[in-house]
Amino acid sequence: MMALRFSLFIFIFSLYFICDLPGIFGHDEDKTIKTMEEFSGYPIHEPKYPNSLSSLSVNSDTLQKQIEELATFSDSPAPSVTRILYSEKDVLARSYIKDLMELSGLSVREDAVGNIFGRWNGYEPELAPVLTGSHVDAIPYSGKYDGVVGVLGAIEAINVLKRSGFKPKRSLEVIMFTSEEPTRFGISCLGSRLLAGSVQLAELLKKTVDSQNISFSDAAKSAGYANANGDLSEVFLKKGSYFAFVELHIEQGPILEKEGTSIGVVTAIAAPASIKVTFEGNGGHAGAALMPERNDAGLAAAELALAVEKHVLDSGSIDTVGTVGILKLHPGAINSIPSMAHLEIDTRDIDERRRNLVIEKIHQSALAIAKKRKVTLSEFEIVNQDPPALSDESITKATELACQELNLTHKKMISRAYHDSLFMARVSPMGMIFIPCYKGYSHKPEEFSSVEDIANGVKVLALTLAKLSLS
Repeated sequence: MMALRFSLFIFIFSLYFICDLPGIFGHDEDKTIKTMEEFSGYPIHEPKYPNSLSSLSVNSDTLQKQIEELATFSDSPAPSVTRILYSEKDVLARSYIKDLMELSGLSVREDAVGNIFGRWNGYEPELAPVLTGSHVDAIPYSGKYDGVVGVLGAIEAINVLKRSGFKPKRSLEVIMFTSEEPTRFGISCLGSRLLAGSVQLAELLKKTVDSQNISFSDAAKSAGYANANGDLSEVFLKKGSYFAFVELHIEQGPILEKEGTSIGVVTAIAAPASIKVTFEGNGGHAGAALMPERNDAGLAAAELALAVEKHVLDSGSIDTVGTVGILKLHPGAINSIPSMAHLEIDTRDIDERRRNLVIEKIHQSALAIAKKRKVTLSEFEIVNQDPPALSDESITKATELACQELNLTHKKMISRAYHDSLFMARVSPMGMIFIPCYKGYSHKPEEFSSVEDIANGVKVLALTLAKLSLS
């Protein structure tokens, strides 16, 4: 029986070479080969994927033109970019991305809040796909590369693989996330938080309004997402929906450029915690109120800002950071003692325990300062306290191997900025690929990555996707 089985295998295997199965079976080639492999118990051929620089060709001119064209969908003049969630320019940018996905032969779909997906079906489509992508919304007067490289670069990575002749086993999918930036509704990574199953956010969005008192649901409806009025739990993804998620991004820091390193392989993403603090005092006339009798809310805020710096530095880790990004004084007149001061504080770390200890010290300082300065601490609210995320070892290894095969220098590093990857790590194994950017600039018009660095990133992404697709 074994001899007969082996003879049949040899016969079928011979037909493969003599009769040129691809020409006979056309699009059914993969299914035929799979059947032959299952019957024989042996692979017909080695998996086909690009493993050398010569087999990967990035159309850098076209990619750069796409980056420039996307930057024209902006509510601020060049070279800055402003693209706010569900605005007219955001809707135009969305159409542009969908058109590029379709031109690349991807099947496009959108969910209820506007996360956009473009899929390239693999020859085993029942397997969990590999996902890649980023965002294209932009804070006011920012640059043209943040997020954009990870979306347009992902589409080009698919094109690179198609040109190389690669055929994915697992489907490959590109995503454009909705509202990674918190500009309009004060919620960062809105789309990916929902994909990760945030029930709290889904409920919050039912009553969330922007600075113009426009509700989230009305804004979404104006952009064509009428389903956003309903149950947003339909956006949620089940854990394991994807085999892996990989995000290509500019570093937003100076390390790679300073060291002359081509690629950063991200091992962890520092998670932020946001704090709102309000002090209230008596106020009064700047000339008439005597210094010993004042209850100056502004000075309390200033003292707390310095305390934030102290507690962060006292942590003993360079990975702990803290920023007072917002400080508002009321009534805001030069000749009036502030009767109220409002601060918003950002603290981040890759170590959740260490970051939370800093938050507790900030709270204790706020209480002590209020008592000493005889003002009221009327608000101390931790708005969000997300846990950090670790990259999956299988993804970092695939990325490192891709760099080696492409002869590109690389280093392991952490991301101190957070990204949609932070929340996608709750859905699937996650990894990130960084490329250098000029002086580490980001969120400003001077943001820039060279054509060569972007092409290197796309090649590494393409090869990493290929390896993960065949896993």
